[in-house]
Amino acid sequence: MELRQLRYFVAVAEELHFGRAAQRMHVVQPAVSQQIARLEREFGLQLLDRTSRTVRLTDAGERLLSEARKVLAAADHAKAVASQLATAGTRFLRIGTSPGLAATLESALDALSRLAPGLRTELDCRPSHDQLAAVRRGELDLALVRAAPADPDLRTIELWQEQVYVAVPTSHPAAGQPAVRLEQLADLPLRLPEPGCDRLLGDLVLGACRRAGFEPRTGRPVSSVTNALVEIGSGVGEWTAIYADAERGSAPRKVAVLPIDPPLTAPVALVVPVTQTSTCVAALYEAFRPHAPAAAGLPEPNGQPEPTGLPEPVGAAVGSAQGAADG
Repeated sequence: MELRQLRYFVAVAEELHFGRAAQRMHVVQPAVSQQIARLEREFGLQLLDRTSRTVRLTDAGERLLSEARKVLAAADHAKAVASQLATAGTRFLRIGTSPGLAATLESALDALSRLAPGLRTELDCRPSHDQLAAVRRGELDLALVRAAPADPDLRTIELWQEQVYVAVPTSHPAAGQPAVRLEQLADLPLRLPEPGCDRLLGDLVLGACRRAGFEPRTGRPVSSVTNALVEIGSGVGEWTAIYADAERGSAPRKVAVLPIDPPLTAPVALVVPVTQTSTCVAALYEAFRPHAPAAAGLPEPNGQPEPTGLPEPVGAAVGSAQGAADG
């Protein structure tokens, strides 16, 4: 048995689809099928029921999944410990990130470096559901995601509400206004993120359009915000939605980026394992939360109250984040 085989098995068990599992593991689908078949032969068990349309876990597969996750978590922990020893005690914090949070993240990392000198951070950008799974498995220490679902293995602390803007050609009548009402864009095709890339943004905008009284015509999916803005500015009669953090970037001169009236916002949350200490969570909150409103261009939000009563210095708490999670 190889760790690679267990990783492929866990990926298929979580995706219930060989193609998606292969994409997630960055390999071709036959490689996943072959390794799982070898694993089943070695164990003498059928782990998956496969048909031409569905994949599901057998009872044996259900039981093995839990054990496989434990083995992989232990292996990842050993690898992390070895890496830390190799760097002579330098402390690491592995952070999952989401598109459009660059400026806020930069400010927060500056705060973390002041709170815990010597702390090194590793950033990992992947779809939100993959980030949550990685935090659950111990591959990430924390994640910044939008609209995290409830999960008994994770603790979610809302940091702020991020405003959503629209981008329209400067030739559009709404371009000169301080804010745009979505019904003013009903005649233009809407460019939404590619499926699986940022479903939350798409759902938010579609819901807002429907509340405004129309069903938008959707254009070609957005794979790159920068490219989409260039295309919209080239004279194509389309519009798209972007997060406030992305709005501060240099938009093409023929694109107007405007807030929405009434405002449309997305919740941004800090997600950590439930096993993480409250002291460490409070320290991370302290590092990220103060930078959010200014970075997002929003007034102070009425979010969750700041954690208080830290039982040890904040810097020490942040610095021990990895150790607390591993314990």
